[in-house]
Amino acid sequence: MDKFTTLTGVAAPLPIVNVDTDMIIPKDYLKTIKRTGLGKGLFAEMRYNEDGSENPDFVLNKPAYRGAKILVAGDNFGCGSSREHAPWALLDFGIRCVISTSFADIFYNNCFKNGILPIKVSPEDLEKLLDDAERGANATITVDLETKEIRGPDGGVVTFDLDEFRRHCLLNGLDDIGLTMEKAPSIAAFEEKLADARPWT
Repeated sequence: MDKFTTLTGVAAPLPIVNVDTDMIIPKDYLKTIKRTGLGKGLFAEMRYNEDGSENPDFVLNKPAYRGAKILVAGDNFGCGSSREHAPWALLDFGIRCVISTSFADIFYNNCFKNGILPIKVSPEDLEKLLDDAERGANATITVDLETKEIRGPDGGVVTFDLDEFRRHCLLNGLDDIGLTMEKAPSIAAFEEKLADARPWT
């Protein structure tokens, strides 16, 4: 998993409340267990018209936001079913950070396991960040996980809190497997000791 330290990029505004995982990645795209290639299905029902053409009114189809790395979203983002394809699709599109006032628990946990930073802010701070994000190509925001700060294009700063264990994992690029591999020497030592003590096993 890639480390997350400081991210600077265009922030796309999505001021919609209760964006569920079916909106993030529709069920038609759940046939694969691969983490790649799902970016094309991100927000598919809003991004594309019935004939498959792009909806020019959807934010991620606008030229200024096609390369967005940050999403500033409405309350209760990621609610609905517990599909891990939702963070996979965001990541494959290029989004490494989602900012909202609240997240559904399962989606929130899945983000950390896939290298995405979900940030909870106050309604007042969300309004400031949405205003920044509405600036199109000028909506460049810096998210600094080390200092736990979001810096806007005009120099404004929003601070955020994050569980220190999750922060440690993102800063060091550790998913569940990575955390286990950190203990590899201890595991090997235990297995060697066990083999000596119980050679018959």
